[in-house]
Amino acid sequence: MASSADALVISFGEMLIDFVPNTSGVSLAESHAFIKAPGGAPANVACAISKLGGNAAFIGKVGDDEFGRMLADILKKNGVNIDGVCFDVEARTALAFVTLRKDGEREFMFYRNPSADMLLKESELNMGLIKQSKIFHYGSISLISEPCRSAHLAAMKAAKEGGALLSYDPNVRLPLWPSHDAARSVIKSIWFDADFIKVSDDEVQFLTQGDPENEEVCMSLWHDNLKMLLVTDGEKGCRYFTKNFKGRVTGFSVKAIDTTGAGDSFVGALLTAVARDTSIFDNEPKLREALTFANACGAMCTIQKGAIPALPTAAEAQKFIASSKAK
Repeated sequence: MASSADALVISFGEMLIDFVPNTSGVSLAESHAFIKAPGGAPANVACAISKLGGNAAFIGKVGDDEFGRMLADILKKNGVNIDGVCFDVEARTALAFVTLRKDGEREFMFYRNPSADMLLKESELNMGLIKQSKIFHYGSISLISEPCRSAHLAAMKAAKEGGALLSYDPNVRLPLWPSHDAARSVIKSIWFDADFIKVSDDEVQFLTQGDPENEEVCMSLWHDNLKMLLVTDGEKGCRYFTKNFKGRVTGFSVKAIDTTGAGDSFVGALLTAVARDTSIFDNEPKLREALTFANACGAMCTIQKGAIPALPTAAEAQKFIASSKAK
């Protein structure tokens, strides 16, 4: 249970085990051994928030198996509230084998047929917890199949009715979708409900089928209910679009070993800042400062293997920013 005095941020969705090759730049078949790492974007975000001193809870389902219990324990050890975590006695915890290319970028192979996270039911949602949230954060993987899709939509509705801001990071994982068109259609089906959206440049390209460097292409993803649209550009940093201003915040150049969780580390840092001060959307200097900090958290997450173990504390991120400025 998190002991932070901050407003509550809930992450909803999947938590799984990533098996990461112990050597970068080899295929899954060529890899001799794998490092077992906790993963799943919403769970990574919850841990990122908690490690930065924020107040985080995770809602999702894992298998009632050794991996599932291990994952719940990792959330707890990282200070994340697990009152919304369910265990499925029938289905296993999801697994993902992750190939690390030489540049640290990833390719995924998933074992989910079906996995416990896909079987979360609306009746299992901790509605009392959801209604306490100031920010409700989610991805799109939980929209792929029933019953989890209905649970996801019900949780969003309850959070919104309780006064929460809705945060959406589609986190596109194409191997999990029946087709590219299905992915685009379902991801966009909840687009207009979100108060803020974070997409990577690759996701802009996939969703719009246009050039992500083109501002008009990015702005085609804007809608009038949004407080902010964020486009992350890897080590180049990020671009932000709000109702009143727009700009770019440069990133930090590091030697990436494993980019897993970098976007989640970025999102966690930003949501921590928003939970503390929602006026950030109307205050450009404050927003730029928060995005610089978020860029630093994202960069720091790439310099060791695995997502959750690589997430920085606030003190580590501040030290990293100071040493980067000193160079």
